[in-house]
Amino acid sequence: MKDRRTFLGGLLSASVAGGMAARLPQQQQQNPTAPAPQDKRPPMDAAPETPPIPGAEKRMLEENQKDIKKKVQKLYELATELKDQVEKTDSSKVLNLSLVRKAEEIEKLAHDIKNRSKG
Repeated sequence: MKDRRTFLGGLLSASVAGGMAARLPQQQQQNPTAPAPQDKRPPMDAAPETPPIPGAEKRMLEENQKDIKKKVQKLYELATELKDQVEKTDSSKVLNLSLVRKAEEIEKLAHDIKNRSKG
């Protein structure tokens, strides 16, 4: 009985593998390696290229520079405030939560300035 089950299991496996192998060439014959139709339309998210307006890029760069200067001034003010708070508190005994928040705010601002400077 055991040999019979082994034989039938092997026969079943072989027939499944043979059936799968027989289907593959049929599918390839029905759809030979024809190139997929290509879409000639431009992607919807691509904006059509417009010629740059003279002076617009310069204006944008100047505004970016002004914004960076404002943020650097704010960063300086925050860093000065943080320095004053650190000098007033004994952080070896108590860690002031406002110090941590101010440091996080400084970090975010510095990161924003760095990204704007890159362009």
